Amino acid sequence: MAKIEIYTTPWCGYCARAKGLLDSKGATYEETDVMEDAAKRAEMRERSKRTTVPQIFINGQHIGGSDELAALERAGKLDPLLAQPS
Repeated sequence: MAKIEIYTTPWCGYCARAKGLLDSKGATYEETDVMEDAAKRAEMRERSKRTTVPQIFINGQHIGGSDELAALERAGKLDPLLAQPS
């Protein structure tokens, strides 16, 4: 199973949507709340070059946010990514 990391904030609809999709796949992920953690938010910005949440990484590869995750699902490319060993 792939290693999935997701940077989120509470009450973020896009975060909830991305986590819902991952949950529906039975995927486990490491969630990092960046709302009140400046160091983790800086880490997210450095890794993703973006400031918005969620930011999703699969096996260290930056996937993007909720829209990009959903696009991978629609294209049939999410399941193969999730099946990769970490």
